[in-house]
Amino acid sequence: MRKRYLLPLLIVLSVVSVFIGVEEIKPGDIFHLTREQVEILLISRLPRLISIITAGIGMSICGLIMQQLTRNKFVSPTTAGTMDCARLGILVSIIVFSSASMIVKMGVAFCFALAGTLVFMKILSRIKWNDTIFIPLVGIMFGNIIGSVSTFFAYKYDLIQSLSSWLQGDFSGILKGRYEMMYMTVPAVLIAYLFANQFTVAGMGEDFAKNLGLKYKQAVNIGLILVALITSAVVLTIGSIPFLGLIIPNIVSIYRGDHIKKSITVTALLGADFLLFCDILGRVVIYPYEVPISLTVGIIGSAIFVYLLLRGRSYA
Repeated sequence: MRKRYLLPLLIVLSVVSVFIGVEEIKPGDIFHLTREQVEILLISRLPRLISIITAGIGMSICGLIMQQLTRNKFVSPTTAGTMDCARLGILVSIIVFSSASMIVKMGVAFCFALAGTLVFMKILSRIKWNDTIFIPLVGIMFGNIIGSVSTFFAYKYDLIQSLSSWLQGDFSGILKGRYEMMYMTVPAVLIAYLFANQFTVAGMGEDFAKNLGLKYKQAVNIGLILVALITSAVVLTIGSIPFLGLIIPNIVSIYRGDHIKKSITVTALLGADFLLFCDILGRVVIYPYEVPISLTVGIIGSAIFVYLLLRGRSYA
């Protein structure tokens, strides 16, 4: 698995994505586009493409960081309750700050996502039985508890429909003016790249990291802040995308090992390629209608997840 294959694949999938849609735009039309076609590209197709790529890169790197810091290959924003806490934060922002801007909702979702992830890490430190499968199951139960709280308040304030819109990831509503929040994931990804070596050392354990002179708590907190920031931006803009942060880092680690500095670029490219492929598949399988990205990623991702579980059990 090499960058020289993943990058050309990303370019090809990006070109294919731009020319798929109900309004037909052929590659040959690119040099003599009508005004309507230009507006479609600038308002819908390109914002959607940017959102897919940034979401794929961001969520994959989130999973990579969480798996390294927790030393468990089945931990991700999906299985650690981070996404569920971000949704609860969005719900709280709707109830308390009903007319707030997107940046305020993003801030509230970020605070809840960070707090939820810290609680999960605290639970993790108290677990004596560090079985590979047991820890993500605890995270899933924790996420379901948070989800139940969200559903209760959504019913109470008649916001269940608003909550449901964030339960299902979907790129069909991505338009110019509604996706710019995704740009916040770019500096977070760059910071993750700069701290990659520290995350690798932190993943070796607190005592070992401190012996090497690493400020362990600081490195962990930076990683969790980046995960919360990226997750809240994706959930607020697109919705939940299951399994992405779980399966992509696992696939990369099989071929590239656990050194984050060496695998972070491949993880980012593979995540973007995978999400683009799932989006294209969802747009053509029942054309001209569209299957939500959460469904296509969920189906393919769950199959890969089962394989990884069986693979982990066989090695255990």
